[in-house]
Amino acid sequence: MYQQFNEQFAAATRQFADTAAQVNRLALDNAEAVFGLQIAAIEERVNATFAFFGEAAEARDAEAFKTLWPKGVQIARENVERAVSTGQEAFGRTLKANEAIAELAKSQIETAAKATQANVEKAAKAATKATAAPAK
Repeated sequence: MYQQFNEQFAAATRQFADTAAQVNRLALDNAEAVFGLQIAAIEERVNATFAFFGEAAEARDAEAFKTLWPKGVQIARENVERAVSTGQEAFGRTLKANEAIAELAKSQIETAAKATQANVEKAAKAATKATAAPAK
């Protein structure tokens, strides 16, 4: 009797460990993708900003500064737009990863429910047979 419980417990533990490993892999893949996305966005915007600062350092008169003003505003606007779009993309990726994790959890719950239902039906049949057997 204890052997049956041990086997069921070991099977459930293996299944839980496998699912936990899958969830961790999904979470790490998402974190890696989001981190890479943010680093790429930062690198792009830093390069654009430093290119603008290089142009600003070369400006020597008021006329050069007048031409720099619209470029500075454009760089600032692009920085904000890129930050917003990167944030939205990171949120979307994280949402998809969370949906995949939720789907894994749902399938685990459904599998456990089916296994439990089968065990309950098996126990009910055994109990019915035991009560139906004639007493000696």
